[in-house]
Parts: sequence; structure tokens; C-alpha cells
Amino acid sequence: MSYLQHPVSEDRPVRIAVVGAGWIGSFHAESVARRIPNARLEAIADPALPAVEALASRLGVSKISTDPADVISDPEVDAILIAAPARFHSSLIAAAARAGKDVFCEKPGGRTVEELDDAMAEAEAAGVIVQFGFNRRYAADFAAARKLIDDGVVGTPQLLRSLTRDPGTEAGIANPERIPPNTIFLETLIHDFDTLNWLNPGAVPVRVHAVADTLVAPEAKAGGLLDTAVVTVTYSNGAIAVAEANFNALYGYDVRGEVFGSGGMVTAGGPQATSATGYTAGGMGTATVRLNVDLFHDAYTAEVAHFADAVKARRDGVEAKGTPGPGWADARNALAVALAAARSAETGQPVDVSSIAALQAAERELHAVGEGA
Repeated sequence: MSYLQHPVSEDRPVRIAVVGAGWIGSFHAESVARRIPNARLEAIADPALPAVEALASRLGVSKISTDPADVISDPEVDAILIAAPARFHSSLIAAAARAGKDVFCEKPGGRTVEELDDAMAEAEAAGVIVQFGFNRRYAADFAAARKLIDDGVVGTPQLLRSLTRDPGTEAGIANPERIPPNTIFLETLIHDFDTLNWLNPGAVPVRVHAVADTLVAPEAKAGGLLDTAVVTVTYSNGAIAVAEANFNALYGYDVRGEVFGSGGMVTAGGPQATSATGYTAGGMGTATVRLNVDLFHDAYTAEVAHFADAVKARRDGVEAKGTPGPGWADARNALAVALAAARSAETGQPVDVSSIAALQAAERELHAVGEGA
């Protein structure tokens, strides 16, 4: 399905096409259209025509298609934002790179390390920017925690912790049969794995041991669903990390990080919507956040804004503010841990990350990204 093109804007913002009109794609599209001054939402593609029509109508976009190839080949599109299902990520990165488009891709970059490597080889050959959607690096409290680590507050990291508890309902998980196997590792805990890698700078994950089960929706276990997991990660500097996830936190959307070391400790995150606490005859209480796009509203926006800054700076031939966003090495390291965790959960045995991929330290001083956002 083709779409009608319109003239290029005089002010030359970064013209971004969003591929994927689902939950996170819709949020990113809204950020590009309404919250990022130097970007413009040029087009939207999604195989579900009603979804793309509704989103385009709400955001005032005239170019739509049910075929990502249309927006990737559009000469008026500078960059592609990939928010399609994970199984399409690598092929879309490669297609966009071959078309000379810079890419922002939601996690994971691929379902296997080999898939990701092949896509990134295309990107390297084309010389395009590729940034991955590890939004916690852009959350103010997590970025402040990383800055404290860089400043030596914790000394040598020894124990790390990261958790993700998705908000649930009294009825449990909606449509558990629609959740692909290993989603808890590849699409949920992968954020925690990246966070742990990032909060332990200079080290790489060495060994993974995972325990997982279907405790929230036990009736879905036969279909391969895992909804509860605890993963231990051992790092090259000796630090030991624990990542945990559950799909039914009735009290709200809960994401936290912690690093304990020889000199002290830093923490970040939590489910509270505000620091205000009510005290009544019934006890103490505080409001909690229920949606990821509320808890990480500013972080989701900042990561795409940083990407747009990088694309615009290169196009305009000026030095970019801040530092590069999470790239190939970051995505590869987090994916390798996720795949090792999935294998460990299946076998019940620890898994050496080197059996999944040979890793390299990904030194990204991303506490500075706010300068470019």
C-alpha cells in the first residue's frame, strides 16, 4: 500500500517514520509529533490498517502504509523508529540501513546474537546511526545513580540488583496465551540486564543462573509462559547481580535498581507516583504508577530526543551534544545475558555467557545524555 507524499518542511527537522502502531509505537510517535522540537513525524507504517489510521488521524500525519518498505524507501524520511514486534527487529534494522536511514530500535535488537550481528553489519557498512531503546539509562534517578558510581561513591561494585514488576490485575495476566515463550527474558528482564551491565562499568557478564516458573497464570505453563523469574549474573570484576521479574504487581509498576560496593550504595527507582504520603486512621499510603509510559514518560521521550539530536548533528555537520546512545555492544551484551538466562531456566544449570557470544566491555558514559535531550 503506497501513500501520498508532501513537500519537505523548510526548517528541516529530523523526519522520522515510525514502524509499529501498537502501545509503545504510539507513544514514540506522539513524542516525535508533539514533544521533540527538532523532529517531525513523517510517516507511520503498521500491517493493521485501522491502528495506523487511528494513530495518524490523532497526530495529524498524512503518510501511512501497511508495508514498512514504503516508509523505509521514502526519500523524505531521514530515520526509522522501529516499534514492531521483536521478531521483525533485525530485518527492519537491516532494511533501513540498506536504504541509508538512521535507526532507533526498541529492544531487543534480535532474537539471537547472530541475527543482531547480521543486522549491525548492514548498519556498519551503510554508516548509519543505530540506537536501541534502553530507556532506564535516560531516567533521571538511574542516570544520577550512574553518575554517583562514576564519581566513586560505591567504590568497587560488589552486589547489584535490578527488578521489574509489571502491574497486574486481580484477574491476573490478560491473554497469557498471546505471550511468546521467553518473553520474560528477551523483552522484560532484558531491560534489567542492560541496567546491570551499565551500572557496572568496565565489566562484562560471565555466568548466568536463572530460575523461572509460571506462578501468576499456572494454567498457561503448558504453552511455555514464564511469568516469574530470578536471575543471578556473575561479572568479570567479581560482582554478583540479581535480576527479578513478575508480571502481576497489583500495587503498581515497580522498577528499581541498586548497586552496593566497597565504599557505599546507590539506589534508583520505585513504584511511587509522588513523594507525598498520606497518613490516616487507616494507615500510611502513597499513589503508585500503573503504566510504563507514565513511570518512564520523560525517559522514553529523552531517548528518542537524543537520537534525533545525533541524527541532526551528523546531518548538519556539527558536533553532537552528550554521548552516543546505547548501541550494538550494549544491545548485544544484554541479549546474550537474556539468551543465557532462557537456556539456564530450561536446563536448570548455570550458563557461561561466552557460550552465547564473546562480549566486550561497552563503555558508554550515558549519564551525560541529558545534555543532548
